[in-house]
Amino acid sequence: MQTKSQKKELVKDLAEKIKKAKAVVFSDFKGLSVKDMTSLRRELREKGIDFKVLKKTLINVALQESKIDFDAKKMEGQIAVATSEQDEVEAAKIIAKAAKINQNIKITGGILGNKALTGEEVLELSKLPGKEELLAKLVGTLNAPVSGFVRVLSGNIRGLVQVLKAVGDSKQA
Repeated sequence: MQTKSQKKELVKDLAEKIKKAKAVVFSDFKGLSVKDMTSLRRELREKGIDFKVLKKTLINVALQESKIDFDAKKMEGQIAVATSEQDEVEAAKIIAKAAKINQNIKITGGILGNKALTGEEVLELSKLPGKEELLAKLVGTLNAPVSGFVRVLSGNIRGLVQVLKAVGDSKQA
């Protein structure tokens, strides 16, 4: 059992993480095996996402300190909180993928910026491309005109070289 000061420290820590986070995902993990929970935590940690299991009352206090209107007591089951400071969709993607594999995980809600989301909205968020994927598409889009221009120029040069070669061959003959 935790002391009152330990609970205050947990709430303070969670409130700071929620304030810094771009996205927060709440999930019900009731019935999840220790092995599955460990692999989920590892995968989230690799992406820089913090994953904590807390009581709903402590989550509510942290949400109130963060000035976010969301009631954790309305969610069913045992709640885990995933906070992502770097990417808005990565936590939702990882937890949604785990929920497809294991029926014991359910996304119950989330927060994007300061807006509360339902579980369905978080699932829709998980279907969006991640930050790295969007950056790769942007680079490809920006690079397309340049590479097209290079191909056009190289085609003209190639044509000139072929004409010069034909002229040189005809003079030798």
